[in-house]
Amino acid sequence: MVVRDYNDEIQYLEKISPTAWRIKIGFQPNMNVEGVFYVNSHLEKLMFEELRNSCRPGMVGGFLPGMKQIANVAALPGIVGKSIGLPDVHSGYGFAIGNMAAFDMADAKSIVSPGGVGFDINCGVRLLRTNLTEKDVLPVKEQLAQSLFDHIPVGVGSKGIIPMTANDLEEALEMGIDWSLREGYIWAEDKEHCEEFGRMLNADPSKVSLRAKKRGLPQLGTLGAGNHYAEIQVVEEIFDAWAARKMGIDRKGQVCIMIHSGSRGFGHQVATDALVAMEKAMKRDGIETNDRQLACARIMSQEGQDYLKAMSAAANFAWVNRSSMTFLARQAFAKQFQTTPDDLDMHVIYDVSHNIAKMEEHVVNGKLKTLLVHRKGSTRAFPPHHPLIPVDYQLTGQPVLIGGTMGTCSYILTGTEHGMQETFGSTCHGAGRALSRAKSRRNIDYQSVLNKLQEMGISIRVASPKLVMEEAPESYKNVTDVVNTCHDAGISKKCVKLRPIAVIKG
Repeated sequence: MVVRDYNDEIQYLEKISPTAWRIKIGFQPNMNVEGVFYVNSHLEKLMFEELRNSCRPGMVGGFLPGMKQIANVAALPGIVGKSIGLPDVHSGYGFAIGNMAAFDMADAKSIVSPGGVGFDINCGVRLLRTNLTEKDVLPVKEQLAQSLFDHIPVGVGSKGIIPMTANDLEEALEMGIDWSLREGYIWAEDKEHCEEFGRMLNADPSKVSLRAKKRGLPQLGTLGAGNHYAEIQVVEEIFDAWAARKMGIDRKGQVCIMIHSGSRGFGHQVATDALVAMEKAMKRDGIETNDRQLACARIMSQEGQDYLKAMSAAANFAWVNRSSMTFLARQAFAKQFQTTPDDLDMHVIYDVSHNIAKMEEHVVNGKLKTLLVHRKGSTRAFPPHHPLIPVDYQLTGQPVLIGGTMGTCSYILTGTEHGMQETFGSTCHGAGRALSRAKSRRNIDYQSVLNKLQEMGISIRVASPKLVMEEAPESYKNVTDVVNTCHDAGISKKCVKLRPIAVIKG
């Protein structure tokens, strides 16, 4: 592999707008399409610093910066349009986190790659509204935070309290949120406000290994660890009052609950199993990639189809998981305020996926095509009038939930037509890491983070102290920079800003 210095690298980069850079063909070997990444002036410095560090002596064969990963994805067979990096993009396994790409289903060479979905399949965010205000919650904030922490199992080894047999799991994997509805854990309206209506119809539990099922069985209804959280938030700013009202948000100070979790060990095992199978398929079919972490298979091959069916089962697992935690959060609030979740108006505003691959129709070079769209650390953001978004949001565009990191604000955005044309209806998913977990633990003090949160009036309940350092705001990019970039680029539109008052973490 040819090693170039930083000055050679940047010749392949071109700023094409105040918020976007083009990665020209040639930046990495065998690129089929160009790449693009979205940044503002501050995020731009972080991206170029990452590239510069990778070009320093001694870094050959080391980490791949996000730009190079975007370019490596652009070299995959069957890719159409561009390989796209959203403003929260950072180095990941195979695909960068915050990288999305679409592959032509009509092209026999097109591939599906687990590295383009991620290990936490259908990691996503769900937002519930309430009719409570910050004034209602502040006197009992500590008790409410503790109640939420007591109700929702958290941490690496946490086990769910939703009763599950092996047969229940099989049905949940096939039915997704319909299983939660049948068992009485959610309201019928929850399904309407969920991406894919909470169920991937091509899910096939028989394509999932016994090991994955054993890992998943005890974990339904658990938050997990890492960057997963449940937060009590208040509305701090409303940018689009009309769209916010459609979501049931009508005033500053209104209390919401955000739940961020995915498919836990189940999804991780599905991805691990698929990578092993696909490495063999690549040798058989003569598929070559720039990075072995981009292990993949032809979409229509046995391995490709098996993965998509198992991935869909993992996506259904994640929706059942978030639905189970929705049930537990409603119970915690109802118990604290001695009323019912219905009387507290605890409706789901929306539920979005961050790590998933789905078949969608998009216009490419003036022609309507069926594509397999990989979104890894990015969020679907469909525009008004799109048939796949709920009736309630047909005029506003799809709600997009952007979670901040611990102690920072979160946002609700809406999808735009411009985003549909430029990014296959995709936008950012969160802040995006600026420091590795190991570097965060070395550089950030546990007690100082807790003190800072206390000064900000944020209650915290955490199962593992080291997570406090790993998930400290200093470990991440500024989520407002990320969101403003998406808004300024027109690929999604700001609607509501939310501020945390209590954080529950693993």
